[in-house]
This record gives sequence, C-alpha cells and structure tokens, in this order.
Amino acid sequence: MIESIPFLIRKHWIEYRSFYWFSIVLLFMGIIFGAVLVNSLSLPLKNDLYGFVQQFLTQFGEGTDITSKQIFVESLSQHVSYIALMWVLGLSVAGVPFILILLFLKGVVSGFTIGFLVQQMGSDGFFLAFTSILPQNVIIVPAYLIMAVVSISISLSIIKHLFKQSRKTPVPAVIGKSFVIAGCMLICLAGAAAIEGFLSPLMMRNVMDWTLSFVYTL
Repeated sequence: MIESIPFLIRKHWIEYRSFYWFSIVLLFMGIIFGAVLVNSLSLPLKNDLYGFVQQFLTQFGEGTDITSKQIFVESLSQHVSYIALMWVLGLSVAGVPFILILLFLKGVVSGFTIGFLVQQMGSDGFFLAFTSILPQNVIIVPAYLIMAVVSISISLSIIKHLFKQSRKTPVPAVIGKSFVIAGCMLICLAGAAAIEGFLSPLMMRNVMDWTLSFVYTL
C-alpha cells in the first residue's frame, strides 16, 4: 500500500497535469492582479486601510484582543469553508468556473495584501508580509491547488458519465476518493492554521520593533 502511494500520485499528476498548470498560472495571475490593484486605490481608501493596519499592529504589539487560539480557530474555519465549498461545487456540473474563481480570488487577496504592505511600509512591510503570510502559505497554496483540481475532476467525471463517454470509474468512487483527499487537505490546512496562529506571531514580533517605529513616525 505504501509503495502504491507514489504511483497513485504520479498517475494523478499525469492525468491532470494540464489542469494543475492552468490552476498555477491562474493563481499567479490573481497574485499579480491583486498587487496591481493596490495602485488603483484612491488615497482616502489607502489611508483608511492603512489605519486598520496601524490598529492591528498596535493591538498585536500590546498583546490585547488578539490571541493565538483565536487566530488558529478563525484561520481553520476559513480553510474548512473554502475546501467544503470547492468540494460541493465539484459535485455540481456547472461548478468548475466558480472553483477557478475561488482560486483566482485567493491569489488576488494574497497579492493585494503583500502589495499594500510593501507599498505603504517599504522594507518593513516586506518583512512583515514575509513573516505573517509566507510560512502558512507554503502549505495553503498547494492544498488549495490540489483541492481545486480534484473538485474539477469530480465535475468532469460526472459530465463524462452523464454523456456516457466513460464508465471506467464509477462516479461514487470518484466522489469517495475526493472526499478522502479533502480530508487530507484539511489536516494539512489545520497545520497551516497552527503555523498562522502560533508560529507566525512569534516571527512577526521579531520585526515589530522596525515596523512599529515606522508606523509611529508617520
């Protein structure tokens, strides 16, 4: 069974690699779009958003109203919602475009966050984004990519069976496998939520002196 896992992974990659490459490109397009979107914001809106950043940094520095457990629970809840929505959309024949939109939006949010912090705070914003966003996204991004492709494969299997183009794998078996994969992705994302809740704050505190000194000089 252990020896078959690499074979199954390789088989899955060969069968759906075109979807993976398309999803990767789509995600990076979202990141670029999010970063470019920062420049289109009006000055008052930028000031308002930066005010929220200042408030967050102040609360984070004082250690009030924000706990690692709260961050972990909120992050995990968001991941569960995202994965569950992708899986449900995969069960619907018309869900593929919405799955791709969710993936694109994930890239937009990440690109916008990084772009905004870097534009407003320079090198301090870069290090803040590096410590607060990158560690957990090393797990989150691949998990979302895998779940997106798996969800798309569910829709394609259902479509093929509806039009009787393929009967190699029964639809219930495809759904069952996707459910198992979704569970594995949630376990990985729970680890990412733990990193976001417990490790990233520690890393952020290592750069808080520089970040806060920049904020208070404005």
